[in-house]
Amino acid sequence: MDVTGKTKVLVVDDEQTIANTLSWVLDREGFETRSAYSGEQAVAVAQSFAPDVLICDVFMEGMSGLDAAIHVRDQHPFCKVLLVSGHISIAELSQQAAEKGYRFDYLAKPVHPHILLQELRKVLQEP
Repeated sequence: MDVTGKTKVLVVDDEQTIANTLSWVLDREGFETRSAYSGEQAVAVAQSFAPDVLICDVFMEGMSGLDAAIHVRDQHPFCKVLLVSGHISIAELSQQAAEKGYRFDYLAKPVHPHILLQELRKVLQEP
């Protein structure tokens, strides 16, 4: 959380419209957000923004969302991660993360704003 008490959320998707729309929805719900449009940009933004939560698309050009999530988690060990994908099963994605020693939460695309908010609140409640 920042000094205002808002939860900081970094939203990453290589489709700028999706990232910006999700950020807008979260801003309206009282979160402080930043958007990034690649895995590499997510890692760079996370260095200065220090998010409480990373919401990241998995399949992007260059650095994948899974690799970006690992980098962000390594930088900020208490950052919660919610990976979003429409191209891979959640079980397969979970296995790939586990093989690298990480456990993240997952959400299938397309993401309805109400479902996103529900999952985000659930992730924030996890220890």
